[in-house]
Amino acid sequence: MTMEQQIKALYKDHARMPYIAPDRDLATWLLDAKPVPKRNMELLAEGLLAGDIILLWRIQFDTFTNESIFPKYFEYSYGIDAAKHLADLVEHGYAYLETAFDSLDHLNAAMKKNILKKKDVRGLSKMKAAELDRALKEHFSEEELSQTFSVRGYKLTDKGVAALVANPEVIDRHPKKNF
Repeated sequence: MTMEQQIKALYKDHARMPYIAPDRDLATWLLDAKPVPKRNMELLAEGLLAGDIILLWRIQFDTFTNESIFPKYFEYSYGIDAAKHLADLVEHGYAYLETAFDSLDHLNAAMKKNILKKKDVRGLSKMKAAELDRALKEHFSEEELSQTFSVRGYKLTDKGVAALVANPEVIDRHPKKNF
C-alpha cells in the first residue's frame, strides 16, 4: 500500500481530509500515526472547524501577532494549515490585524524610545509607558509609525467573540498549560 493509500485509509471515516504539510516526513509519521480526531474535522456552525476556534481563542489573549509562530498542534491535532485559516478568519470578519498605534502594546519601552529618538524627542528617560504612547501619537502619523516597526497584533471582532462563545466545548477539550 502506498503512503497516499495509507493516509486515505487512516482518514476514510473523517468528514474531511485534514491538512498535511508538504514537508511532513510521511514515512516516519505513518510508523506511529496518530490521526487528527474525527470531531476536529467536522464543520461547526458557520463552516468553522475546531482549529479555527482554537485560533480565535489564542487571539483573544491579545498576545497573538503577525510574528507569532503556529504550534504544530494546529496541523497534527486540528488538521488545519493555521496560516491559511488565520487569513480566512480575517477575510470573513472574525478577526482583524491591528494598526501600528493599536499594536504599540507589543513593543517594550526601549523600542518606543528608539522610535521617538528618530524625531529628536527629549526627556525620554523619565517617560513611563503611557507617556511614551502619548508622545508617539503626538509626533507620528499612522503611516509614519507603521514604517518604524512591523509587528501587528490580531484582535477578535464581535463575530469572532460570538464564535468562541458558541463553541466552548472545543476550548474545553484543548489541553491547557498550568501557570
